[in-house]
Amino acid sequence: MTNKPDLSFWKIWNLSFGFFGVQIAYALQSANISRIFSTLGADPHNLSYFWILPPLMGLIVQPIVGSLSDKTWIPRLGRRIPYLFVGALVAVIVMCLLPNAGSFGMAVSAAMIFGLVALMLLDTSINMAMQPFKMLVGDVVNEKQKTFAYSIQSFLVNAGSVLGFLFPFILTWIGISNIAAEGVIPDSVIYSFYGGAAILILCVFYTMWKVKEMPPQEYASFHGFDANPPVKEKSDFITLLKNAPKVFWTVGLVQFFSWIAFMYMWTYTNGAIAANVWGVTDAKSAEYQIAGNWVGVLFAVQGLASVIWALVIPRFKNKTTAYIISLLLGAAGFISTLFVHNQYLLFGSYILIGCAWAAMLALPFTILTNALSGRNIGAYLGLFNGTICIPQIAAAALGGVLLSLVGGHQINMLVVAGVSLILGAVAVIWVKEKQS
Repeated sequence: MTNKPDLSFWKIWNLSFGFFGVQIAYALQSANISRIFSTLGADPHNLSYFWILPPLMGLIVQPIVGSLSDKTWIPRLGRRIPYLFVGALVAVIVMCLLPNAGSFGMAVSAAMIFGLVALMLLDTSINMAMQPFKMLVGDVVNEKQKTFAYSIQSFLVNAGSVLGFLFPFILTWIGISNIAAEGVIPDSVIYSFYGGAAILILCVFYTMWKVKEMPPQEYASFHGFDANPPVKEKSDFITLLKNAPKVFWTVGLVQFFSWIAFMYMWTYTNGAIAANVWGVTDAKSAEYQIAGNWVGVLFAVQGLASVIWALVIPRFKNKTTAYIISLLLGAAGFISTLFVHNQYLLFGSYILIGCAWAAMLALPFTILTNALSGRNIGAYLGLFNGTICIPQIAAAALGGVLLSLVGGHQINMLVVAGVSLILGAVAVIWVKEKQS
C-alpha cells in the first residue's frame, strides 16, 4: 500500500465542485415538484405518491452506476466521470421539458403523465450524475482528510441548493411572471429550470477539465489491494451485502429515520406554509404561488445554515456526537414550524433544519468509506444509497395515510418529520466508527 498523501485544498475542492451544478438541479426538483403537480391539479392526499419515483430511480440507478464504474476505465475520461457526463447531459434535456408539462395544451391527465415520465427521467439522470462525486472522494482522499473533504462537498451541495431554491424567487423579483393560466407552470419556475440546466452542464465540463482520476494500478496501490488477483472475488450485490461492515447497517438505520423526515419536508412544506402562514389551500390562487416562492427562500435559508454548519462539523472530536446534536437541532426546527405563523420567524426553524441536513450529507459517507476498502467502494456506495431511497419510498407510500391520521393538515406532517429525526438521533448510539 502506498503512503496516502494529503491533498491540497483546491484538489479537494475540484473533486466536488461539479456537485454544485448537480445540486442546483436537485434543489429545483425538490422545491418545485409538489408545486408543479399541485398546479397541474393533484390532490394534496396524493402528493406523496409523486415522490415515490425519485427515490425509486435512485435505488435502481446508483448501485448499478457504482458497480459498473468500479470496473470501468476509459483513458482521458476515467472511472467515474463518464457516468457523470452522460447523467448530466440527460438531466439538462429533461430540465427543459419537465416544467412545461402544462404548456403543451394537453388534458390534465395527459399533462400529469408527461410530468411523471419527465420526473422519472430527471431523477434517473440526476442520480447518475450525483453518485460519481461521492465515489471520487472515497477514491482519492485519505482517511484523515475525508471528514474535511465530505464537508467541502456538503458546502458545495448546499451552495448549489441555495441558488436552486432561490431561482424562482429571484426571477419573480426581477419581473418574470409568477402567475400563469390555470394548469400552467409560471414562467418564474420554467426559466429557473432553464438556468439550472445551463449551470449544470458548465459545472460538469469544469469537473472533466480539472479532475484526473487514478489509473487502475495506481488506484489499487493507493487502496492496498491487488489489481489482478489470482482468484477473482465474488462481487455481486448479495455477496457484498453479506460482507458489508457493521457500520453499513447501523448508519443505515440512522439514514432511515433521517430521510423520512426530509421526504416529508419536500412533499408538504409548500402546502403547510401556504395554509399556516398565508391561510390558503387553493393551489391555483396567487397567494399559493407566493407561498411557493417563499418556500424556496426557506429552503435557501436551510441551505445557508447547512453551509455554515458543514464547516463546524469537522471541529467536533467525535463524529457521532456531531451527528446526534445535528439531528436533534433539525428535529427542533421541524416541530417549531407548527407554532410559527410569521413568514420571517420561519427562518429560525429552517436554520435548525439546515444543521441536520449538513450532517446527513457529510457524516454517513465519512463514517462508511473509512470502513471500506477501495476495491468495491463504488458498489458499496451505490448500495448504501438504498438507505436513502428505501425510507423515502416508504414515506411517500405512507404519506397520504399519515396525512389523514394527523387531521389532513400538512403542517402536522412537519411535526412527524421532527419526531423521525429524534428517532434518528437515538439510533446514532449504535454507530461505532472506525478511528482514522
